[in-house]
Amino acid sequence: MTSTVTATPGQGLDAQALRASLERLAASTGIRQWDLGAACSTDISVQVDRGEAKQMKGAQRSSITIRVWNDDGLVGITSTSDLSDAGLEKALAGARDASAFGNADDTPQFSPLATAPLQELHQPLREPQGILRLLDTLKTAEADLLGRHSAIGTVPYNGLAERSSERLYLNSAGASRQQRLSTASVYLYARAEEAGRKPRSAGAVRLAYGAADLDIAGCIDEAAGRTISHLDYAPIATGRYTCVFSPEAFLDLIGAFSSLFNARSVLDGVSLSSRASIGQPLAVPFLSIHDNGLHPGNIGASAFDGEGTPTRRLVLVEGGVLQNFLHSEATARAFGVTPTGHAGLGAKVSVGPDWFEIGPTPGSGGGQPGLDRFKASEPIVWIDSLSALHAGVKASQGSFSLPFDGWLVQGGEARSIEAATVAGDIRTLLNAIVGFEGEAKVTPDGLCPHVWVEGLSITGDA
Repeated sequence: MTSTVTATPGQGLDAQALRASLERLAASTGIRQWDLGAACSTDISVQVDRGEAKQMKGAQRSSITIRVWNDDGLVGITSTSDLSDAGLEKALAGARDASAFGNADDTPQFSPLATAPLQELHQPLREPQGILRLLDTLKTAEADLLGRHSAIGTVPYNGLAERSSERLYLNSAGASRQQRLSTASVYLYARAEEAGRKPRSAGAVRLAYGAADLDIAGCIDEAAGRTISHLDYAPIATGRYTCVFSPEAFLDLIGAFSSLFNARSVLDGVSLSSRASIGQPLAVPFLSIHDNGLHPGNIGASAFDGEGTPTRRLVLVEGGVLQNFLHSEATARAFGVTPTGHAGLGAKVSVGPDWFEIGPTPGSGGGQPGLDRFKASEPIVWIDSLSALHAGVKASQGSFSLPFDGWLVQGGEARSIEAATVAGDIRTLLNAIVGFEGEAKVTPDGLCPHVWVEGLSITGDA
């Protein structure tokens, strides 16, 4: 049962002051076991439309989640944005009252790793540039992108943002975690249209620790190149094709089926995996998938999860065999293992992936060597980006049917596909991987090379 408290936004995070207040207030009300997750951020973002400011936003946010265990071991949870003593006292009282309605069959505890050492992350803090400089930078980027081709008439989706944030986890057993982070992002999504032809769109995104570090030129080049490459399009015949997934597309697909690796989903009966799946083959014997939120390419890396468990690199699939699940404290206890650092914070704790690393298993040969879609003897469908992932994926059944943007590659030439859908079953796909092309690419969602898969069903636009 959840009780919610609303109040004025807080002024920031002070771990020692919060702990002192909570210990005093908890003692005065007879609360012996509690924990707290807190976050605050300052966000600035801008959008433009043909050289004019479309939207300029600034926001300061703070939130606290407090859990309280009563004498019967049941948990109540409260959320608040009021960091004052009065706000904390209300939150503790709300969580204590809500604990009477806690679920006795699913009661989280403190993570046994909440006080374990954290791995040090190299995350330089950058000073914010300010909203006016962001606006000028984005106007210049939009003008550059519009000038790349006469058919590019608008950049309907664009944005430049910077954020300064803090996270905190405390519990009554002495755990104390705190992390500060600055991040920035830019995205540019162009729309091009030629007379008598359908509009074509494509975009790109870049992340960095500060706005001054963003590769805006690379973002413009990628957005322009992809958009222009889709202008000369043609329909594709329905049939089965060998497909090459871009790193972004393959990571999106694996992310959509991440319940395969999610212990919470397994316990809830909504995963294709079961308790007995660990140690069983899931994919071709040369595929490896790791979850590694600590990778240097993960700009928004968190050193710890919502329960204070340290983030770490976890083997999910090695040599095609499922090795581990993603765990919270509660699911790890149910499976008799240790938490993996993938938990949220709640009465029923959520579990989710951080950042995937996908590629060949070392020593396996990596499947068919020397793959090059421009030298293939058969037509190749190059899938650049997938759409409608929420609507077109049935994760608990394993099936997917997804519209995509991409190219048909024949005789070394790539021509954009007018409209098409790729469909299949994720387990069949993982066992139909031919190999990998090129070096692995760092993307916002993970690290992955181009992935070849044979025999996928492609339905062209009728």
